[in-house]
Amino acid sequence: MSVPLLKIGAVLSTMAMVTNWMSQTLPSLVGLNGTVSRAGASEKITLFQSPEEGWQLYTSAQAPDGKCICTAVIPAQSTCSRDGRSRELRQLMEKVQNVSQSMEVLELRTYRDLQYVRSMETLMRSLDARLRAADGSLSAKSFQELKDRMTELLPLSSVLEQYKADTRTIVRLREEVRNLSGSLAAIQEEMGAYGYEDLQQRVMALEARLHACAQKLGCGKLTGVSNPITIRAMGSRFGSWMTDTMAPSADSRVWYMDGYYKGRRVLEFRTLGDFIKGQNFIQHLLPQPWAGTGHVVYNGSLFYNKYQSNVVVKYHFRSRSVLVQRSLPGAGYNNTFPYSWGGFSDMDFMVDESGLWAVYTTNQNAGNIVVSRLDPHTLEVMRSWDTGYPKRSAGEAFMICGVLYVTNSHLAGAKVYFAYFTNTSSYEYTDVPFHNQYSHISMLDYNPRERALYTWNNGHQVLYNVTLFHVISTAGDP
Repeated sequence: MSVPLLKIGAVLSTMAMVTNWMSQTLPSLVGLNGTVSRAGASEKITLFQSPEEGWQLYTSAQAPDGKCICTAVIPAQSTCSRDGRSRELRQLMEKVQNVSQSMEVLELRTYRDLQYVRSMETLMRSLDARLRAADGSLSAKSFQELKDRMTELLPLSSVLEQYKADTRTIVRLREEVRNLSGSLAAIQEEMGAYGYEDLQQRVMALEARLHACAQKLGCGKLTGVSNPITIRAMGSRFGSWMTDTMAPSADSRVWYMDGYYKGRRVLEFRTLGDFIKGQNFIQHLLPQPWAGTGHVVYNGSLFYNKYQSNVVVKYHFRSRSVLVQRSLPGAGYNNTFPYSWGGFSDMDFMVDESGLWAVYTTNQNAGNIVVSRLDPHTLEVMRSWDTGYPKRSAGEAFMICGVLYVTNSHLAGAKVYFAYFTNTSSYEYTDVPFHNQYSHISMLDYNPRERALYTWNNGHQVLYNVTLFHVISTAGDP
């Protein structure tokens, strides 16, 4: 029985790799989000439109056969003039070709997995036949063991069926792309533009279906962190920078806060490009100074720790006013329970796919990290978890999909060392490499909109992209 179980484990592992690639690489290749895969390294790079030209440029993805596929997506135009139909047709053809390339890579990566799935079905049918034929030929103990193994494999049946259904969907999508390509080629030969609007709608519908498929696999467990991507070197050794996780994708404003205590000046840049160039920004002067670097921008407001207090402040950028402020019960402050690097980092605010969080500690739990879910409107604590991990031993921390991940150092050689799962109130020790290029991290936050880690590293503003392990949910699962 050990051989079938080992093969089943291989199937699940391979399926997880494919679904992870579908959720991260495929949307990027067809221009559905702001990330992309880097060839040979399975990394995503967060990119933004050029403010001058409006183009989205992507690096390449490497197929299993070694071919390198490069992609450039031109944004759709809001209006179509009769004189520009040739240009519009060219743009549409490029877009369809990008989708076609993505489907080719996806088929290459799923073909072997489909063979594994079919092999597993054969194994399961064979096992079922053995169970039925065993009847009185086996001892009661052997028969029960065989029956128990079959019971263990039953949940896999629905997973395999779902995977086969997803594979059939991929085949249908590829056929639609092929039909679109043929229609566009015929139109280009005739140099006419009849049917353009209809074709454009079909491409948009296809992209929506691909996007929906990727969104189904949006959450998962952290399995990898990319190499660092340095955006800019600006400011002092300590600070924070961020984007609004709740803003629409077209909103790429960047907020910048230099220093770790007594600061009140927040710079708001119009785009990431403006942030890189240091232009087109406005200044907000906070009514109360901040402490630490654990600030976060969420749905148009800045959440931060008021200096020399355990007060959480919600500052609204548009009205330039404090909407609410509240003490976090028992929370240490003023360098009582900071991360290992110090810097008044007693309180750290985070946002993930499920909402707003606060990470801190209290005297009552002996300096161990507490994770609290906060109501973003009232700042009341909705629920808290004691992780059991000493905060002074942590380099930094971030939340992904309701899981707190903790690094073991803020210096070179750091790795993601500990994970606490709020859904099960359990933890595990991890070993995810984390390249600390500039040797002193004083801010680390996850942005679920871009699936990237924002980092302040010794005066450098740095991005990391993450790889998540995805589990396929069957139709009847909660």
